[in-house]
Amino acid sequence: MIAGQVQALIRAGVPMAEDIDLQIDRLDGELAVVRVPFQARLVRPGGTVSGPTIMALADAAMYAVVLGRLGRVEMAVTANLNINFLAKPKAIDLLAEARILRLSRRQAVCEVQLYSLGAEDELVAHVTGTYALPL
Repeated sequence: MIAGQVQALIRAGVPMAEDIDLQIDRLDGELAVVRVPFQARLVRPGGTVSGPTIMALADAAMYAVVLGRLGRVEMAVTANLNINFLAKPKAIDLLAEARILRLSRRQAVCEVQLYSLGAEDELVAHVTGTYALPL
């Protein structure tokens, strides 16, 4: 699947993706780069992008890289997600780079690095997760 197809599939199946304007900037068999444009309504008290928004971006990026590698496996589901929040995101678009670390018949283990646009050297969050794959 290509980026536009995966973006449409995620937005259709996960209403929150539409709400946060989730965009897939790059997708190939090895990497997904997924973006949430900065929106003041996604900011929590303290002036930072909310944790649920960051987690949603990471989860969608993992789903995107799995779809990019395997094709249309809509019933692939999150089995595990571990997130470490490392820095306050800037008031700019938030990006996630997702890779598959290990792929087996039953699961995809992924890693996601999240950062503010233009600040790729400062991780906002680091995520590892596992997607259970349908048989």
